[in-house]
Amino acid sequence: MNLNQIMTDLSYFIPELILTGILLAVIVFDLFQKAETSIRAGYLALGGLALVGIALIGQDVSVPTGIFTNMLAVDGFGKFLKVLVTIGAMLVMWISFNTNELKDRRVGEYYVLILVLVLGMYFLVSATHLLSIYISLEMVSIMSYLLSGYLKEQIRSNEASVKYVVFGAFSSGILLYGFSLLYGLTGSADIFEIQAALAAGSTSPALLLLILIMVLVGFGYKIAAVPFHFWTPDVYEGAPTPITAFLSVAPKAAGFAIIIRFFNVTFSSTGNPNMEAWSALENMNWQAIIGLLSVLSMTVGNVIALQQSNIKRMLAYSSIAHAGYMLLGVVVADQTGVAAILYYAAVYMFMNLGAFFVAIHIKNAFDTEDIEDYKSLGYKAPVLGVIMAIFMFSLTGLPPTGGFVAKFYIFRALIEYGDMYFYLALIGLINGVISLYYYMRVVKAMYFGKIELVEQVHNAPLNITILLVILAAPLLLAWIVGDPLSAYAQDAVHFFIK
Repeated sequence: MNLNQIMTDLSYFIPELILTGILLAVIVFDLFQKAETSIRAGYLALGGLALVGIALIGQDVSVPTGIFTNMLAVDGFGKFLKVLVTIGAMLVMWISFNTNELKDRRVGEYYVLILVLVLGMYFLVSATHLLSIYISLEMVSIMSYLLSGYLKEQIRSNEASVKYVVFGAFSSGILLYGFSLLYGLTGSADIFEIQAALAAGSTSPALLLLILIMVLVGFGYKIAAVPFHFWTPDVYEGAPTPITAFLSVAPKAAGFAIIIRFFNVTFSSTGNPNMEAWSALENMNWQAIIGLLSVLSMTVGNVIALQQSNIKRMLAYSSIAHAGYMLLGVVVADQTGVAAILYYAAVYMFMNLGAFFVAIHIKNAFDTEDIEDYKSLGYKAPVLGVIMAIFMFSLTGLPPTGGFVAKFYIFRALIEYGDMYFYLALIGLINGVISLYYYMRVVKAMYFGKIELVEQVHNAPLNITILLVILAAPLLLAWIVGDPLSAYAQDAVHFFIK
């Protein structure tokens, strides 16, 4: 690479450079803060992320480009996910200022770890080389391990971190072995060159299937798809609740981004994800395998969620089921399916973060995470009750919420793609009915259980109420003012092609 090429590449790397500068600034700033004032590092981190978000929105991706010898891609697809991750991180920082779990402790490094995690996800959604994919995935994973065990004096937080590390190391090793086989088979680590080699040569279907399974183990762990989900409930329960909320949406969205980019290039006949649809390599029907993972994830996640009494564990198994719904879009393997996944990921971020944020405030105010203790909450805290009900309706997929629209787009993409996928859509609908039971348990406890005498109505602080309204309003207003998010998701399905 010559100097001109390096400077050109850096011009496409401005958001990441700003984020790195903010990260270093927060580290240095925190060195001069006492424990009781370390929250200021969080304010600096939040303001820095807002600046990064502005740079992202202003970034021109009309012509998708590869940078740093095509290790990373700058395109509309990556930009959409980066904006999503940035918004999620800012919302999690906001709620972190108001959680009792982080009170009376030095928290500067907490916000530094979140920033590093965001940077890792920026790289992951843009990676187009086996080396950049693996390094980005490990960067995201290690930061997640540290954040899940942040409450190190609590046994369940330590347990969460250890389980996360063990499962993560195991899946990472399998992924790396799959990558090594893929490199040995094709002689390249560039996913576009790998695709060309696979499409041109006669390769053993059995070996390709083995590689596919190994890669799916690594990626499936990151999105908590069945059967790679065993870490999820314990980690979600033991981690600080704001981190649980963040892990349930942002790394999951980044995981889906790399699944889409990797499979829709590496194992396609054309290697061009900007076409209307892609066909799998001969003897490599990877959509069928992902369809099986989707059905397992939806069914196992929903059935086990039925048995949970802890709100965090219920939402953990719920997140496994939602990973299954999003995998249906991967099965479709065309631009309509990818746009549906992007839309679903954005809506899921709003409704799942909102549900967790209500749970955080209820934990702060009433010291409980048990669903049975939510009885009469709709009367004790009317605003919280209404907002939580909106999130539960949306997670179920009931009209007129954004969750219904998100599932509609996924199922429509399946049915339009071909009659053979109708049964997958039917299984998704049945799982939606199953989820209705455990989501409505929360609503039932709040409004229809044994009503207790309310001596004083609880009102959440104004900043918390504003945050929850910001999350809940788009889930309802999309039906009234139109749906610009859908158009944005459609426009974002533009990939870099080498």
